Amino acid sequence: MISAWAVVGLVVGKHQSRPWIVSDELCSLIKPLLPEPGPKLVEGRPRVPDRQALCGILFVLHTGIQWDYLPQELGFGSGMTCWRRLAAWTEAGVWEALHLVLLKKLRAAGKLDWVRTVIDSPRAGRSAGPKSGPSPVDRGRPGSKHHVLTDGQGIPLAVSLTGGNPNDVTQLLPLLDKVPAVASVVGRPRHRPDALLADRGYDHDKYRRLLWARGIRPVIAERDTEHGSGLGIFRYVVERTIAWLHSFRRLRIRWERRDDFHEAFLGLTTCLITNRHVQRLC
Repeated sequence: MISAWAVVGLVVGKHQSRPWIVSDELCSLIKPLLPEPGPKLVEGRPRVPDRQALCGILFVLHTGIQWDYLPQELGFGSGMTCWRRLAAWTEAGVWEALHLVLLKKLRAAGKLDWVRTVIDSPRAGRSAGPKSGPSPVDRGRPGSKHHVLTDGQGIPLAVSLTGGNPNDVTQLLPLLDKVPAVASVVGRPRHRPDALLADRGYDHDKYRRLLWARGIRPVIAERDTEHGSGLGIFRYVVERTIAWLHSFRRLRIRWERRDDFHEAFLGLTTCLITNRHVQRLC
């Protein structure tokens, strides 16, 4: 019989046999960021280790399974245990801190492309609850949007969640404000790109002026013009990142009525994608 820890640590070569298994490298980055567990008030079963609980959270994220149906034989603990652990870690800001650690690694290696950033806002399927609204392209059914900002290589810098009805351009400045200040070995921390690329959904003279005021050059396709602006050779990176985001079943369609849990999955997935770039580029 294979122990729970053997299941958690199962890795074949450089490729994980199961995508929800946490690698030793990623575990070493996450562990210092986790909050200390509170005192145990009553006697009972031993606490599920954080690494196993994280694997259970990733299992739900990858498969889209309901928390109550998390397989007990995998050794991840109950679905409610993983649910509580995700809530506690999100409240402690673990995903924001981990994302910053990964971005610092990339900048220290000179792999962050600050010359240009790219933005896009895909829809996240049907949903109801906070931060959802009638979709203008789905007969008014409730839905949400993922707003994604990446660097010139597709490395996610900031993500956010809104309802399905706000205009994309209204989230341009809030998303730029969410980009963390990334320090390097030398020089000041940086959080402002040289240019921002966007499609016609962001075409608005007011926001062009606001970007120029921040020292950012807007490169935005204009409405009522023929297609073929040439931005596609640069903008494809954000569309690729969005495809990676939505390859996680829990994000493809928003199942959570609570927006904070969907944002928790969104922040965790952003860290996983950024970590892929760290493994490939650093």
